[in-house]
Amino acid sequence: MPLGIVTEEHIQTFKGIVGAAFVFTDEESKEQYGHDETERLLYLPEVIIKPRSAAEISAIMHTCNAYRIAVTPRGGGTGLSGGALPHLGGVLLSMERFNTILQIDERNLQVITEPGVITEVLQNAVKEKGLFYPPDPSSRGSCFIGGNIAENSGGPKAVKYGVVKDYVLNLEVVLPTGEIIWTGANVLKNSTGYNLTQLMVGSEGTLGIVTKIVLKLIPLPKYDLLVLAPFRSLEKASEAVSAIFRAGITPSAMELVEIDALKIVSAMVDSVAVPVTDDIEAHLIIEVDGNNMDILMADMEAIAGILQEYEAGEIFFADDAQQKAELWKLRRRTAEAVKISGYTIEEDTVVPRAELPALIRLVKALGEKYGFHAVFYGHAGDGNLHIRIKKAGISNSFGNEEMNIILRELFIIVKGLGGTISGEHGIGLVQKNFMDIVFDEANLRLMRSIKKAFDPNNILNAGKIFDLE
Repeated sequence: MPLGIVTEEHIQTFKGIVGAAFVFTDEESKEQYGHDETERLLYLPEVIIKPRSAAEISAIMHTCNAYRIAVTPRGGGTGLSGGALPHLGGVLLSMERFNTILQIDERNLQVITEPGVITEVLQNAVKEKGLFYPPDPSSRGSCFIGGNIAENSGGPKAVKYGVVKDYVLNLEVVLPTGEIIWTGANVLKNSTGYNLTQLMVGSEGTLGIVTKIVLKLIPLPKYDLLVLAPFRSLEKASEAVSAIFRAGITPSAMELVEIDALKIVSAMVDSVAVPVTDDIEAHLIIEVDGNNMDILMADMEAIAGILQEYEAGEIFFADDAQQKAELWKLRRRTAEAVKISGYTIEEDTVVPRAELPALIRLVKALGEKYGFHAVFYGHAGDGNLHIRIKKAGISNSFGNEEMNIILRELFIIVKGLGGTISGEHGIGLVQKNFMDIVFDEANLRLMRSIKKAFDPNNILNAGKIFDLE
């Protein structure tokens, strides 16, 4: 049964729910909300609505469900898998007005927040209380907490502290049919029925719209140390990653940036913080944190010894906060710089960390076979390596027949190494045609059944992750 179109009558209904000032149908707004950071993709919604309460969203969903109008929820628009693209038109539901941190509970180490709060704003707010919310995607200065919930985001500190799912205790959610529920309880342990909270995390806005979030916090570590290690061999750099963990050391971050990506980002931000020379193929950025400086110094000495075993060059120790910030700025802006320089979709591959050398070697061989260039960067500590591809004449990989062949071979390589096709960006619109590589039909059938149970009319972010039969 086809989805319905938005009529003038529907628009008047929406204005009655949220106020005319928060309903937009002009072309400028449609273009603004018709894209995200995935690629150069643009899909225009029929109307943009900016609600402020769960009750307003409930009323909107009741209307859309009754008339089978497509609804696309949107956070900060920083997604990399097309999850917030309104490719079916309909309603674009922006969560930007849900921007309040409701309570920081210092006694129970929890925070209750709305989904439109910027991740870095929340981190800084709890930091002032001596508390820590570790998940820190590269876009933390602009992405929303709600989007992080939708994609189960990670970031550099996931290697030690885990990803978003490890901190979500409870969620207020508006279902596609308009009901408002809480998924769990504000407790650290919960074995009461199915775990709807964790089902929502990473569901990419296909099962419900999150309106309140209860997050677990931990005490803020007092100290951190940061080093940069250059390598003449990209494979040696990736081999060193696994060796550090085998030695019993768990860094708070371990990031890999290969030299081509580093050259691009250094030029963009006009930085000389990292030496860029032709004999170096990659750098590792390694951080340790904790409350005992002696232990951290001992860990760094041990790490330095391991790095030398894997032929690292001269190790740079960041002496102060400014040097640390400069190194992290280069890492966090790598994706942006590489995209601007013409590389297309950022593949979010993840493999067991010991398989990183094989992944890099096989992808480079694939590049030689198909005539493309790839750059590598990302969270080497947990095996989550981002790969961006540049091939002459191809500006978008999505929908390109030649790129589909290349990506299918790439993902088969990843699966063969024991990995999967997304570690933290999600499947969204642009990866759904590759789900058969990593899942049997039985898996997909169960996922489709869950979607139908939550969204019987298939209106909420329809066509993301998979198509319903």
